[in-house]
Amino acid sequence: MKVALDAMGGDYAPSVNVEGAVETVNEHDDIEIVLVGNEPLIKRELENKRYPSHRISLVHASQVIEMNEPPTTALRKKKDSSIRVGIDLVKAGNADAFVSAGHSGVVMATSLFLLGTSKGVDRPAIATVMPTLKDTFILLDAGANVDCKPENLLQFALMGNTYCKLLLGKNSPKVALLSIGEEDTKGNELTKEAFKLLKGTRLNFIGNIEGKDMFTGKADVIVCDGFIGNIALKISEGLAETIIKMLKREITSVSTGRIGYLMMKPAIRNFKKRTDYDEYGGAPLLGINGACIISHGRSTAKAIKNALRVASDYAGKRVFEVISTDIENDLIGRVA
Repeated sequence: MKVALDAMGGDYAPSVNVEGAVETVNEHDDIEIVLVGNEPLIKRELENKRYPSHRISLVHASQVIEMNEPPTTALRKKKDSSIRVGIDLVKAGNADAFVSAGHSGVVMATSLFLLGTSKGVDRPAIATVMPTLKDTFILLDAGANVDCKPENLLQFALMGNTYCKLLLGKNSPKVALLSIGEEDTKGNELTKEAFKLLKGTRLNFIGNIEGKDMFTGKADVIVCDGFIGNIALKISEGLAETIIKMLKREITSVSTGRIGYLMMKPAIRNFKKRTDYDEYGGAPLLGINGACIISHGRSTAKAIKNALRVASDYAGKRVFEVISTDIENDLIGRVA
């Protein structure tokens, strides 16, 4: 698979992006990387690095999109940005997928403009993989759509179900709707109407799930609008980081704390690994007619490497095409 990487996206660009690309081609024989961005800067970052040179290529982009720029302005005025050029490579068939840790709103708007949506999809959704006591689950939408209709949540559920089966290997994912109570009468008008739609599908729909049960492993796919999803995601990230810091502080505050910390250090390290977004790489933009992966703005080289792997798997399994088929089959099933 050939993956285009926005070398200029993220808080630590271009160094971590270049490092992530180098680590990827050194560890995975089946992935090629196209680094998109300021060519002189990228070449400088590649100096003295050891890697199979034929598996990393460069495409120059003269513009960089800042995080505070409105997506519409960026689309109109920065047609040679690293995001625009990278997605253009996918559209032209010169890359199989695109990865960016840059402005997620611009990535989504540009993907919609250049690639369009999969058949049967009204709006794309960001699908984030998160840990549970048992394994992992998918949360969507994690921020692409602040205002949604019940039909949007239905499509999110169908897309999440497909993604969970193809990339997480779960044959019959348990799908749940995030709400303020388990009863079907709980929630706002959006969730109550979406509940009715989801009950009429062939999905393994288990009903509503409360926030306290998100990480228990009760559901494999949890659906909500992007406003709630992004808040849930950011709270979860912040809480995990806070717990680690609080544990370290409390352990070291007692006289025998240093010894206790040394004994607990492997467990703390494993906990951090389970909850660290670097381990999951990036979140696919489900519903786009192509493979587009959005990474965290604070991504490290490890996160970029994992995002590139996700992009390769997503493109290789043609998830965006299967999504269209699954949505069409669901519509046929409900009509019948």
